Amino acid sequence: MAMDTLFAPPGERWQPVSPRLCQLRRVILAFWTCLLGLAGALAVGLVLGWGYAAAVVAVAAAVLGWGWWVIGRNWRSWGYAERGDDLLVTHGVLFRTLVVVPYGRMQFVDVTAGPAERKFGIAKVQLHTATPATDAEIPGLPPEEAERLRDRLAALGEARAAGL
Repeated sequence: MAMDTLFAPPGERWQPVSPRLCQLRRVILAFWTCLLGLAGALAVGLVLGWGYAAAVVAVAAAVLGWGWWVIGRNWRSWGYAERGDDLLVTHGVLFRTLVVVPYGRMQFVDVTAGPAERKFGIAKVQLHTATPATDAEIPGLPPEEAERLRDRLAALGEARAAGL
C-alpha cells in the first residue's frame, strides 16, 4: 500500500480548502517578516553598522521566501471528504495526518472566523468529540461551505448519536 493512500484513501471525493487561506497566511508572514526584519536591520545598523543591517535584511528576505513556499505546500495538503458514516480530514506535508471522525461521536461543531479570516472571506469548522484525539478542524472554508458543513455535520451527528 502506498503512503499516499494511507493519508488520502482513493475513491473519496476530496474537497480542498480555499486558496484565500494561503493568501491570508502569506500576508501575515510578509507583514511580520518585514516588520521584524526592518526593526532588526535598524537596530543592527545603528549598533554595528549598515553593512550588518544589509545582512539582516537578506536573512529576512530568505525567511520570507522559504515561508512563502512552505505555506503553499501546507495549504495544498489540506482536504476533507464526507463519507456515509464519517468525515475524513487530512493535512500536513512533513508530518501527514488523517483524522477520521465518526458522525455518531461528534458532540458539537464550531464555526469561527477572526477579523483577518472575515476580511479574506473564510472560516474554520471545528469538530468536537468526547475524545480530544479525534477532534478535527478544517480551516479556510468559504462561509457558505462552512455553514453547509456545520448544518450537515450537526444533523448527521444527532441522527447517529440517537441510536446510542
